[in-house]
Order: sequence, then C-alpha cells, then structure tokens
Amino acid sequence: MPIENNTQSRAILAPHSDRVTFVIKWMASIIQIMGYTATGFGITPLNIYLFLGGLIGWFVVGVLWKDRAIMLIHVVALGAMIAGITSG
Repeated sequence: MPIENNTQSRAILAPHSDRVTFVIKWMASIIQIMGYTATGFGITPLNIYLFLGGLIGWFVVGVLWKDRAIMLIHVVALGAMIAGITSG
C-alpha cells in the first residue's frame, strides 16, 4: 500500500512541478533577454541585476531537472560576474 500511495502522490505533484519549472525557465529567459537589452542600451547596473535574476532562475531549473550541466554553466557565469564586478 505505501508504494501505491507514493506513486499516486508523485502523479499528483508532477504536473505542478512541471508548471513551476515551465514558469521559472520562461521568466528567467525573459529576464536575461532584458539584461541583454539593458546592456545594449548601456543601462548599468540594471543589466547586472537582470542577468543575476536570470542566472539564478536557470540555476533553479537545473536543480529541479537535476541537470548538472545547467547548474555548472550558471555557477561559472555567477563567478565571472562576481569577478568582473569586484575588479572594477
């Protein structure tokens, strides 16, 4: 019986989790595009904050998907942003 209940709870949670991930990835993408736009128009430091928001959003998606490649690229991007900000 516990296995059946566990399977049912996963089936109920999966669509919600998929919707949450869908919303996060699209919001993060839109925020990053806004960051590129802000960079193109020279709107600083807003561009950095937008990039940071998109970066965190995509990192969360990587965690939810258990996708280490997505997590890695966004941790590296965060490190590069921090290095750039602190260097000048």
